[in-house]
Amino acid sequence: MKKILAGVDEVGRGSLIGPVFAAAVILNDNINKKILKDSKSLTKKKRESLEKYIKQNSKWSIGSASLKEIEKFNILNASLLAMKRAIKKLKIKPKIIIIDGNKVPTMKNYNLKFMIKGDEKIPEISAASIIAKVSRDRLIRKLAKVYDKYSWHKNAGYGTKDHLVAIKKFGVTKVHRKKFKPIHNILSLQK
Repeated sequence: MKKILAGVDEVGRGSLIGPVFAAAVILNDNINKKILKDSKSLTKKKRESLEKYIKQNSKWSIGSASLKEIEKFNILNASLLAMKRAIKKLKIKPKIIIIDGNKVPTMKNYNLKFMIKGDEKIPEISAASIIAKVSRDRLIRKLAKVYDKYSWHKNAGYGTKDHLVAIKKFGVTKVHRKKFKPIHNILSLQK
C-alpha cells in the first residue's frame, strides 16, 4: 500500500498585519512535481497559475489563526495552530506529514516530521507554500483596498520602510499585530 504524504507550510509569520495562513497538500500521482518551487522564489503570476494547477491535482486544505489568536498565543503557537487546522481539514488522513521548519504542532495519532527548508526540497511542501501564500495574498489585497495608505498591495503587510513610514504617519490600524515589536514600539511612543 502506498504511503500517503502531506506537505504543510505557513505564510505570514513575519507580517505586521492580519492572520497567519497554513496549507496542507497531498499531491495526486499525475502532477508534475518538477515545476513546484518554494512560493517565495516565484512571481505572483506564476504562483497564481500554479495554485490553480495544484488545486486541480491534489487534496488540499487551508487553516488560519486570527489576529486575536496571534496576540493571545504568540506567532509561533498561532502558526502551529493554523497548521493543525489545515491538517485536520484534509479529507484523507496522511500516513506521513512533513512540515516546513523546525517545529510541529502537537497532534495525537498523526505522524508529523519537520524539515528545515522543506519548501525547497519536498514538492508537497512547495505546493502547500504556494496555496498558503496565494490565499493569504488575496486577503491582504482586500485589506489593502480598505487601508490604502499602507502599500499592503506591494508589501503584504511586512515591515518595509514604506509600511513603517505609513504607520508613523497614519497610525496603527485594527488589523496590525499590536504585540509585534515595530507596532508595539510605535504605540509605546504614542503613550
